[in-house]
Amino acid sequence: MKRFPMKSNRGITLIELLIVIVIIGILAAVAIPAYTNYMQRARRADAKTALEQLRASQEMFRAEKGSYSINLVELINTFGVPGVSGDYAILLVNTGAAAYLGEAQPNTARQLSDGSLFINQDGVKTPADKWAK
Repeated sequence: MKRFPMKSNRGITLIELLIVIVIIGILAAVAIPAYTNYMQRARRADAKTALEQLRASQEMFRAEKGSYSINLVELINTFGVPGVSGDYAILLVNTGAAAYLGEAQPNTARQLSDGSLFINQDGVKTPADKWAK
């Protein structure tokens, strides 16, 4: 009886390699946008916190002086409001003795698509969908 030697299969075929590459591509196509969105929301959280600090500082200033501050530098020096929070610049716009509007404006390319966040003297936060997440 004649024996034929068994051919050993070592290594992978081209088809197997292509299947693995396709699977990795599909996973990357799903994971990268989800990760980018998650990081954008995390950086937005810093801006939300800074705007809340701005609002609290404005209320303390109003309790002491009887009106809102029109000078962000004064709030930074007196109450420690951040002028920059991560990827956002904190600004006071449309200020006056009886009203103000705080803005967190993106100052880096990775956050520009996110847009600005706003808070006013009544605590109204816009855009609402960015504050909810």
